Amino acid sequence: MYSCRFTDYVENDVLRKRPYLSKEWCAAVLRRPFRVERRPDGRYRFWGLVPELGGRYLRVVTLADRVTVHNAFPDRRFTP
Repeated sequence: MYSCRFTDYVENDVLRKRPYLSKEWCAAVLRRPFRVERRPDGRYRFWGLVPELGGRYLRVVTLADRVTVHNAFPDRRFTP
């Protein structure tokens, strides 16, 4: 299994505000992303298709280490 970490922000805010998301989905997106993009601040964006989200793409933002999840949300604007 892909090992990833989660910031306190994800643990205490993101997952509480978005209870329909799961850590397993975040790990799956990091393991097999559809697209990866480096942001100017050094963080990374990963997109992955999550069938359980009605076929929408989940955007997972990591710190520069590409392992620590800082944010995650269904990306309504993402187009493959």
